[in-house]
Amino acid sequence: MTRRWPILAGGLAVVVLAPLALIVFVALAMLGASPAMGCTINPPSASPGATAAPNGWAGQGSWTSEQVGNAAIIVSVGAELHVPRYGWEIAVATAMQESTLRNLGHLGADNDHDSLGLFQQRPSQGWGTPEQILAPRYATGKFYERLVKVEGWQTMPLTQAAQAVQRSAFPDAYAKWQPEAQQLVALISDRLNIVCTSDGGDGLPPLDDAGLPDGYLLPSDPQLRAVVTFALGQLGKPYVWSAEGPDSYDCSGLVMASWAAGGLRIPRVTADQVHTGVAIPSLSAMQPGDLVFIPGSDGTMSRPGHVGMYIGVDRSGRQYLIQAPKTGDVVKVVAVSNWSRQVAAIRRPKP
Repeated sequence: MTRRWPILAGGLAVVVLAPLALIVFVALAMLGASPAMGCTINPPSASPGATAAPNGWAGQGSWTSEQVGNAAIIVSVGAELHVPRYGWEIAVATAMQESTLRNLGHLGADNDHDSLGLFQQRPSQGWGTPEQILAPRYATGKFYERLVKVEGWQTMPLTQAAQAVQRSAFPDAYAKWQPEAQQLVALISDRLNIVCTSDGGDGLPPLDDAGLPDGYLLPSDPQLRAVVTFALGQLGKPYVWSAEGPDSYDCSGLVMASWAAGGLRIPRVTADQVHTGVAIPSLSAMQPGDLVFIPGSDGTMSRPGHVGMYIGVDRSGRQYLIQAPKTGDVVKVVAVSNWSRQVAAIRRPKP
């Protein structure tokens, strides 16, 4: 579906906005999204679904207010349909590639077959009528409907999941948009005050356990050595939401128990842990035992919902952390680079 756009003076592609068509959403059960996850947009009037066009959004970086507004529609529909956050990122990245986040009408001789709208969906391929496809909320709902039917989509690389839905002639084109999609989704989630409840988790595709890094040495400081040693002793134990050990842990339960082994009591839940101790300004300034926060499956950059603990570096200087990832996974060591684009905060616990 990906195509090249005709360029006019000023470098802008032709954009045709259609009137808002009748919006019909697929029921949650039909979508197959997680019934254990629910999201709210506060206040409800902030939802872009209340308007026919994306209004009131400031431009961000190279994205205009119109483009950001369309991304906000994609995010809000994903939240309303209980699609996990990773799905929002896939959808936004897909629309970035397909339409540059513009609701494109028919481009005449330059049109790619009968492709239309944010996702360049084709009426002839069963996506809906032209009027429906040109209604952003309808088009977004149809994208999610097909995404959640892709077996294993939550564990796929973003470009593979997007391609499974779009079947583009350029299957690798979506990957380049992932960093910008993640940033835009985080910004919009904060602006819309989207609050999701679920069984927690890092919200990331599964990662292999890196194990102890090559040449790894425990911290020399006695307290930090005790903290990290305890955490490493929990490797392989299952993630269980609200568990504090000794046989299973959730993310905040693991770091709380680890710091307790070092003689320091820290708050139990991520929402409180993100305010404990002192702020650390960058990944390069971390020391073992520091808490690293990301949005996770049910948080945002301003209210992160997932935490891991930095443990140090390998022989080559690559950084690692330990975490309890999500239901169905186990406590493991992963490279910090897997989190680096979405770190919301770093805190150093102090008495």
